[in-house]
Amino acid sequence: MILKLPKEVNKLQILLQISRAIDAINEWIGRGINWLVLLMVLVGVWNVAGRYIGQAIGQNLTSNALIETQWYLFDIVFLLGAGYALKHNAHVRVDVIYNNLLPKQKALINLLGTVLFLIPFCIFGLIFSWNTVLQSWQIGEMSPDPGGLPRYPIKTMIPVSFGLLLLQGISQGIKHFAMVSDRLPAEEEKVNDAEL
Repeated sequence: MILKLPKEVNKLQILLQISRAIDAINEWIGRGINWLVLLMVLVGVWNVAGRYIGQAIGQNLTSNALIETQWYLFDIVFLLGAGYALKHNAHVRVDVIYNNLLPKQKALINLLGTVLFLIPFCIFGLIFSWNTVLQSWQIGEMSPDPGGLPRYPIKTMIPVSFGLLLLQGISQGIKHFAMVSDRLPAEEEKVNDAEL
């Protein structure tokens, strides 16, 4: 039994490296979509200003494509930001009992929630969205609005989002397991304590 411990620790170290790689991916994506928020706001401001200025001068300065661009940017921010939000513990959590627990107890609850709810939810999301996205690509689905945008690229973000959220759930599960089993490196434990 004592000889197996180093192998278990070694396996956990490999899992923690995988967790760090997943964290880096979602961190990079999350920082990237910050710029999309600015772009979304600018497009929204133009849509509103263009409508009023256009009415004043008798010209059409906005379009369905610009309105849908604003929607699409919001969709991308929301969908691709889910994994980033999970990494930073930014999802809504209302629990009076949870707030008073020790970090190790919180990690256990988070581990159970991740394994029992988050990971299955993401898998179901991937399974059930796949055919819809595939059909959208096959027919080259377009917006029903005149001058609208193609729908298939934005629908593709749904399984991508579930995939990123699933990966981040796996990463969080690894860290919570390491914390519950007292094998999380000290520098990572400080970071995770702050996030719990």
